[in-house]
This record gives sequence, structure tokens and C-alpha cells, in this order.
Amino acid sequence: MIPNAIEVVTLFVDDIAAAKQFYCDVFTTEILMEDDQSALLSFSGAIVNLLAASNASTLVEPLPVAPAKAGTRAMFTVRVDDVRQTCARLTEKGVTILNGPIDRPWGRRTAAFADPSGHVWEVAEEI
Repeated sequence: MIPNAIEVVTLFVDDIAAAKQFYCDVFTTEILMEDDQSALLSFSGAIVNLLAASNASTLVEPLPVAPAKAGTRAMFTVRVDDVRQTCARLTEKGVTILNGPIDRPWGRRTAAFADPSGHVWEVAEEI
């Protein structure tokens, strides 16, 4: 069996500079390593690897790398203490909130936003 501890999540991005700026502005993260094709960011026990989409095909072949406009197929959730306050801070940073805050029937208040390449993130609090 494979261990269930996620070490790295790799996000294929269209513009490394814009993605790196977004993640450094929105999240409390440290850049662990970077070059002109990627940036490794520390995410509390895991690493988010921003990789230029143009370099991603060898990692996923024979599957194609989907363009950003193809739609989303994943969402990453970060637990916060106050979704409304977090949304206000995101909006101040120029981040567009896709939806929310919404009180969900499963006992969470959530809101979602996307990075410049269309990867969707959700902030959630227990209510």
C-alpha cells in the first residue's frame, strides 16, 4: 500500500511569475526553491510546486496537459477561523471570490477563489 501522507502537490501554471506573486500575496508561504520554470512553496507540512505548464507533459504523458480554460477538476481547502474576514482580506489583495461565503448543510461556511491559472482554492470554517 502507498502511505497517505501527501508530500508535494504540483500545479501546472501558465505564468510562473504571476503564480508565484499570487501565492506569496495570498498565503503565508516560504519559497523553498525556484528557477525560471518552477517554484517550490512551503505549505505547513507539504509542498506546493508551481510548474510551468509547458514543462508538464513529460510528468503526465500519455495524458495531455489541459489548458486553464478547460475547467476545474480539483479544489484545495484551507481551514480558517473566519471565512468572512478571510474573504475581506483576499478582496483587499485583489483576489476575486468565486462564491461565498456560503453556509453549507454539512456545518461549514465556505468561499472559493482561483489562482491566475484557474486552480480553485476554498477557505472553510466550522459553524
